[in-house]
Amino acid sequence: MPGAVTAVALALVIGALGAAGLVSAASTGAQPGPRPAQQDAGPQAGGQVAGAARRAGAGSGQASGSGLQAGAGSRADSAASMGTGSGAGQTGRAGAGSGPGAARGGHGAKAAASRDGATGGSGQAGAAGGDQAGAKPAARAAGGRRLRTSCRAVAHIGDSTSVGMVSAGYLPNPAQRLAAQYADVGVRHAWINASGGRSMVEVLPGQVNGYDVARQMAAAGFRGCWVIALGTNDTANVSVGSNVGRLARIQELLSVAHGAPVLWVNVKTLDPSGAWAETNMQLWNDALIQACRQYPNLRVFDWAAVAHDGWFISDGIHYTSAGYAARARLTARALARAFPSTGSSAGCLIR
Repeated sequence: MPGAVTAVALALVIGALGAAGLVSAASTGAQPGPRPAQQDAGPQAGGQVAGAARRAGAGSGQASGSGLQAGAGSRADSAASMGTGSGAGQTGRAGAGSGPGAARGGHGAKAAASRDGATGGSGQAGAAGGDQAGAKPAARAAGGRRLRTSCRAVAHIGDSTSVGMVSAGYLPNPAQRLAAQYADVGVRHAWINASGGRSMVEVLPGQVNGYDVARQMAAAGFRGCWVIALGTNDTANVSVGSNVGRLARIQELLSVAHGAPVLWVNVKTLDPSGAWAETNMQLWNDALIQACRQYPNLRVFDWAAVAHDGWFISDGIHYTSAGYAARARLTARALARAFPSTGSSAGCLIR
């Protein structure tokens, strides 16, 4: 699917995090699929800090991550790759690069000049208020029944709006992070790969785009459910001239799932104008609904409907600690509602 993009790139610094430890853990045993490691989010765009954070009660694998980069169509604060699971063991080592196919040229994407912007300190650890108080109880449905999913293995592919869900800087309590939330609804093995500025088509230097991450996971033998938290940068890129449209991007990534269950997290910003304006996010969300009519395996978590404005930091795109804690918790619960342990979900939108 050829295409070319000229995009305004904007790299944002995670608010006063410094070198925040991003969780990396891979499942133990002979489980298929990639075992990516992590990199810590550094304090400035273009920098690269390697490291590994330890998560209580979880093991980790090893592979590679990408450094912080400003590039095509990205309004990103960090880049990190990590894998998570429920096994026990040591943390993995940080790797160099993003694995094979880091610069996918098939779409003819072009990196654009970057501008650095500061977010302030609203995303610092400890800003979550009540959500930082401790571990949440097991996820419960409205009737008190515990939410459980039929998905035992999950591949989560995201952009910078997923990075904070695994960051010790934003979420010091491991029980609030995404891996623990997935485990709480019955996921046994999860591979989480999140990179700031990621889209499904364009690539940043040293980064793997969402489509190629999915292809690599599938080629490595991953079989399970997919959670895709991409689109914020994609719809921005389309708005500034990419000839790869919104629906085409969604279809391309869904082709990798080959009919396996897919939960797609839709998008929201508070931006009133520009490439990342909320009107462009709504166009992306409309395309996801359209895709639901073509793909019976697809469900859409309606994050745009449940996200509180108070969870956003001043850039209108990224979140406070409270926002990331809620995003992790609600994404896991949406997975359990979309693909429950018994029965089946009705309709496209999951709230």
